[in-house]
Amino acid sequence: MADVDITDKIGYTLLKKGIIDYETLERSLRVRESEDKKSRRNLGQILVTDFRIDHDLVFREVANLYAFREVYLSDELVDAPRIEFIKKYVDTLPENYRDLLIQTKMLPLKFDEKQPDKLIIIASDPTDRNIPSVARNFGVKKYEVCYCRLKDLQNLLEQVVPPENEFLKLLANADVQLNTGVEDESAVDEESLESEINKSALVNLVEGCLVEAVRSGASDIHIIGKEGNRTEILMRQDGNLKVWHIQENTMPEAVAAVVKDRSKNVDRFEREMSQDGFIQRTIDGHQIRFRVSIMPIVGTEFKHKFESIVIRVLDDRKVITDLNKLGLQGPAKDFFYKAISKPQGIVILTGPTGSGKSTTLIAALHQVIDPTVNVLTVEDPVEYIIKGARQLKIGPKMDFDLAIRGILRHDPDIVLVGEMRDKTTAEIAVKLANTGHLTFSTLHTNDAPSAISRLYKMGIEPFLIAYAINIVVAQRLIRTLCSACKQPMKMTDKDREIYTKFGFTDELIKKATFFDPVGCDKCNGGWKGRAAIHEALYFTREIKQIIVNSGDDVNETLLREQAIKDGMWTLRRSGMERMMEGVTTLEEIIATTTED
Repeated sequence: MADVDITDKIGYTLLKKGIIDYETLERSLRVRESEDKKSRRNLGQILVTDFRIDHDLVFREVANLYAFREVYLSDELVDAPRIEFIKKYVDTLPENYRDLLIQTKMLPLKFDEKQPDKLIIIASDPTDRNIPSVARNFGVKKYEVCYCRLKDLQNLLEQVVPPENEFLKLLANADVQLNTGVEDESAVDEESLESEINKSALVNLVEGCLVEAVRSGASDIHIIGKEGNRTEILMRQDGNLKVWHIQENTMPEAVAAVVKDRSKNVDRFEREMSQDGFIQRTIDGHQIRFRVSIMPIVGTEFKHKFESIVIRVLDDRKVITDLNKLGLQGPAKDFFYKAISKPQGIVILTGPTGSGKSTTLIAALHQVIDPTVNVLTVEDPVEYIIKGARQLKIGPKMDFDLAIRGILRHDPDIVLVGEMRDKTTAEIAVKLANTGHLTFSTLHTNDAPSAISRLYKMGIEPFLIAYAINIVVAQRLIRTLCSACKQPMKMTDKDREIYTKFGFTDELIKKATFFDPVGCDKCNGGWKGRAAIHEALYFTREIKQIIVNSGDDVNETLLREQAIKDGMWTLRRSGMERMMEGVTTLEEIIATTTED
């Protein structure tokens, strides 16, 4: 091996350790030989870029071979002062070298403790030929290049140099100092509005907003016209709204008009009534639908017509088709499977807007859809396209009520009624259930027992409710802790008292580990993602008897007590289980649920 040069030694080492096979080594060597000598890459770079071999597996060996020290960021104190230190050096770089630093994936980390005048530079590929030219611009006498895992370095790099939103950058470079003088207080000056709409910056803003929402996993975009020619754009991530951009010096009507122009079934010139439409885009190779809701709102400036726009992101990749992935816990899972396995009856999901009711129903539908059954859905509006179901189209010539009546004559086996809005809808759902159809629907109530009261108050007879419904499931979405930074909580006597009052026994407190949110670069203040909690009221013989025997009012307390005897977990009990799994906190469960 004495006459083999060092780049071949890389190949030999990787081959010996089983990171690459002989064929990959031969092909990568051929690629290297075919490259021009001046710009020739080393074997590690070729293997990672052209053959998709794991970056850190390759460059850890390269670093060992070239005797580069490895720096573990988990051992370093990367706090606010350290990030400021790194930023100071990065910000002093000329723009072309800063771009080169990002491209090379390198950062100045600290001065060496033993040699205070030596700057430690970390890089995911310490052999990159760009490193010396960037390092020279840090203005230090000595530096040492160390290897650092790509994943760790990338996270730090994003904190120091946040990735720019290309659309907002486009916007910043465009001319947005627009004419905003509108004197007529009774109507909007359509000519000056047209001149603002025609500015490409606004188009870039709206299109960029749609792309950013999909990439960041936002569920909704809020666009709100404000006084002083401002428009606020917010995004809902993990249940909370965050400001994404504030558009200054632009008439709010102009931003609204750009959204309307991009939406189907929406009139740009209508500013006095609510409108619903949708947008469809292909983003990162996937077709995404956006549901658009527009409402007129009151403002102090009468010369402007203010509107609030909410755009729901409907990403089919987020649709759960496997019931096991819904996270139904304990008895709720068994009750739910039992209820949807029956040939007839109603399955009702309850909960506030945005609690994931539709997601659960679609997952349940996927469980029962097969080519031997006719599945019809009546939703207004249709959110997700469900393969294997015929989804009726609501429009000016067929409204929700007409569609509901129509399905009775359309030979269905399984029906999804988007929402039981009134007595008519509820009666037809009950009729379907009592004539041998499995029916899925939603109701807006706080918990499972109150859904029965709601139907009773709508005017549905108690015996029809008792024998038509299979199950009522109340659902909530809770924020989940970031697994990367959550830390075990130190239980004090005061905490123990609070947890005991909430329903935990001393034995459960001793057995479980509870966690607190911390916050890191991977999450949103210690929170990342959401999970569902459920309260499943299965219609046992005893529950049916209580409903049939109802006088002027349904006794919700009696229903709840009997359901708990039958094995139902309340929302809070389901939340306690999530806490013991270490995925959420007591504060989050209290905020999401009410007293049982």
